[in-house]
Amino acid sequence: MAVAPIVFPRPDACVDAIIERVGRDIVLGLPLGLGKPIHLANALYARAKADPGLKLHIVTAISPLAPAGKSSLEKRFIQPFAERLFGHIPELAYARDVVIGRLPDNVTVSEFFFKAGSFLNNRQQQQNYICTNYTHAVRDLMALGVNVVAQMVAPQPDGGDDSYSLSCNPDLTLDLIPRLREQESEGRAVAIVGEVNRALPYLANDAEVPAHVFDLMVDAPADDYPLFPVPQQPIKPADHLIGFYASTLLRDGGTLQVGIGSLGAAVVHSAILRHRDNEAYRRVYDHLDVAGRFPVATEWGGVEPFDEGLYGCSEMMVDGFLHLLKAGILTRAVYPDTALQELINAGKLGHDVSLATLDTLRAEELIDSPLRARDVQWLQQFGIVRDDVAFRGGRLQVSDISFDPDLDDEEARALIAAILGTRLTGGTVLHGGFYLGPADFYEQLRHLPPHEASQICMTSVNFINHLYDHRFGDQRLKVAQRQESRFINSAMMATLDGSVVSDGLDDGRVVSGVGGQYNFVAMAHELPRGRSILALRSTRGSGDKAQSNIVFSYGHCTIPRHLRDIVITEYGIADLRGRSDEDVYLALIRIADARFQPQLLKQAQKAGKVRASFKLPDAWQRNTPDSVRQALRAAGDNGFPEFPFGCEFTDDELTLMRALKRLQGASKSRSGKFKLLWQAMRTEPADDALAPYLRRMDLESPAGWRAKLDQRLLIHALRHI
Repeated sequence: MAVAPIVFPRPDACVDAIIERVGRDIVLGLPLGLGKPIHLANALYARAKADPGLKLHIVTAISPLAPAGKSSLEKRFIQPFAERLFGHIPELAYARDVVIGRLPDNVTVSEFFFKAGSFLNNRQQQQNYICTNYTHAVRDLMALGVNVVAQMVAPQPDGGDDSYSLSCNPDLTLDLIPRLREQESEGRAVAIVGEVNRALPYLANDAEVPAHVFDLMVDAPADDYPLFPVPQQPIKPADHLIGFYASTLLRDGGTLQVGIGSLGAAVVHSAILRHRDNEAYRRVYDHLDVAGRFPVATEWGGVEPFDEGLYGCSEMMVDGFLHLLKAGILTRAVYPDTALQELINAGKLGHDVSLATLDTLRAEELIDSPLRARDVQWLQQFGIVRDDVAFRGGRLQVSDISFDPDLDDEEARALIAAILGTRLTGGTVLHGGFYLGPADFYEQLRHLPPHEASQICMTSVNFINHLYDHRFGDQRLKVAQRQESRFINSAMMATLDGSVVSDGLDDGRVVSGVGGQYNFVAMAHELPRGRSILALRSTRGSGDKAQSNIVFSYGHCTIPRHLRDIVITEYGIADLRGRSDEDVYLALIRIADARFQPQLLKQAQKAGKVRASFKLPDAWQRNTPDSVRQALRAAGDNGFPEFPFGCEFTDDELTLMRALKRLQGASKSRSGKFKLLWQAMRTEPADDALAPYLRRMDLESPAGWRAKLDQRLLIHALRHI
């Protein structure tokens, strides 16, 4: 018999119950990113800090914290912004102690994915990092002995108490719960715990679970808190052009996976430009001569608007998918029935319902004539037959009318036609594993129209990230749904042999994590007409400090060269799949920054990978930042804005950001710092035009030498941007 969870109004009481259930050696699994139950996690961590006899091992990924800033100027900028965006969100206490190095000896925090670059110099977290593919995370959590899983959940909007939504994080939880219950049946103590937060959007489908799957629940309405937002990042010109090239590889009627950050947002923006302003889109396409220079775009992609639409299948539901939904692009629905999906793919069945629909289904032996009870039930599942139709005694019945369900009888066919739906229902336009994004993204999710919300299915990452059979769908169904898949992910570097570096450095330090990137790359090679697209900026740094992100070799790789496929920079598309090594080396040199092409070619020729007679074509030497700006201007003045999807910063803050970035770049070297200080001390006092910026930074009337120096530095930077 299903038992409802024990509900606690305070997290401390729930902590007592957890310890009573599993003992004083707790391995706590928390969701990646947003879904962490902050009050419960803080209460459990506080208990461990107060009781050295309690052993706590937290296993998770991406523990979000509000930004704090490092230098005094950064802190002046960040603190008011952080208060505005994060001031009403309780802080994850263990995450802050990880950053400042104050975890007690009886507490360990292991993560399998970091916020990019956040722990490069944190030895404790580098040592505790767990390297795993996203699809192996459940296996590895179980191997670590996880005995408590805790997660933020959404309550039913109507006040019911028989179900909850895992909403932002069904990704691992849906598969962890049955594994833990198996261990419980073998005598191991476990606890599955929820923390209710009414700010969390209630998403149904696979994310909706019965209340009895939880043992314990914390529910204190007065303690609800806003969801942790990730502000929109500016899209630089190089990122915009990378996104544009990627959008040319999207096939109408296909499948899209894309990640978070400016590169993902750039792909979404260009896809929307292609759909809504096709003339401007084609001007850029023609300016770049994409068809002539990169024929892979014409063979695998397109330039036309998305009439059939796209289907999203992405471990992360980024806010860009909602923009695609609102733009009328995310419209290709897939269905949880293999035979039905394959008929749609083959063009034998449309989304509009008629007697011809029944005839096709009968010809394919999916239904019989006369219709049977199971036929009617199956047809109603997809809206082919109306829900108010009953099957009784071998006859169809609507209200007080009963008739024979014989598709060969003309009179019966006329009556059957009257009980049909108008379009197929029960389809999904987006499968996602977790979500994280800006505050307005969460607000949109909370207020999605019911018909749009029903088409979004947050589900298991093991359903999404590979093709193996899963209880939500087997391999044949996944292949049928994921036609013309384009899996687009970002990378840090690419080597000339086609290996890609995305998660770490050659000294072993972890920048972020493998996550699901390997899964999507491998799946692209298995799916008919699937392609993996790895995107990276051609350079990092600026001026004399610029370095190429396309390198001859590197001592670490995330994606090995035998899985090389498509690589994109702002200078074009390198189609590497099935090509000889010489072709691969040259394709990557071709999309490198012109400043680094001669050295890359020299290294390739020295290694014998490129013939000695090869000379760099003049066209390749046009790979300069100015060429990027010229290409984007072809769309018109407003074709590629810095913040196409909104911005949490004020105009003054955007100007200050540029000034602070200039200071940061100028002070990277010791000599640069001295030069900057000398220039700042000689700068003229601020005029009225700079007053709003000084006011925002609380530097109108600085007191003390540090504040006075900050004022001078800021004035100097503002005058030079």
